[in-house]
Amino acid sequence: MDEDQEPVALGVVPLDGRGSLPFALVHGESLVAAASWALTTAGAELFDFNVPFDDVRRSGRPVVLHDPLCPLTPADFIEQVIALAVESATIVVGVRPVTDTVKESDRDLVGATVDRSQLVAVASPIVLPAAVVAELDSLAVQGFAALVEMLRTRWPVTFIDAPPMARRIGSQEDLRILEALSDGLA
Repeated sequence: MDEDQEPVALGVVPLDGRGSLPFALVHGESLVAAASWALTTAGAELFDFNVPFDDVRRSGRPVVLHDPLCPLTPADFIEQVIALAVESATIVVGVRPVTDTVKESDRDLVGATVDRSQLVAVASPIVLPAAVVAELDSLAVQGFAALVEMLRTRWPVTFIDAPPMARRIGSQEDLRILEALSDGLA
């Protein structure tokens, strides 16, 4: 690697807590394979959680977390997010707008409608600069939204609007819709 060149980001596709959905097929490939392909196409070097976290920390590289439940996130968007995180030395997270109606609640009572223009849904990827990785104890990732909340308590986080194909799925029905929406893009 050239001395002036930034270190290649390490990329991981976390599976814990996601059930069997990451192994469902989208356009004939498993979601985990599609997410892994996008990461490597964006220039990240894949690793898995069998690599000791101390090795990841000592690598001096940024880390890209790509959720397999956002399987069609475009590689060029991931590449853009990596570049922004490295350039700004801040955590960068792909997000989508919240389109559902959100209500306040107090126990069993439904309250006022929340202004959703102030809300985002965490999508993918999450890029952690090397300096942040060096301070973490682990990359235990049960849910991306919970991870982002934890990160925001310690570091600034930049949200970047993710394209529609980066939307998160939660069911086979969501997957069928995403696949149908992407048919004309392939």
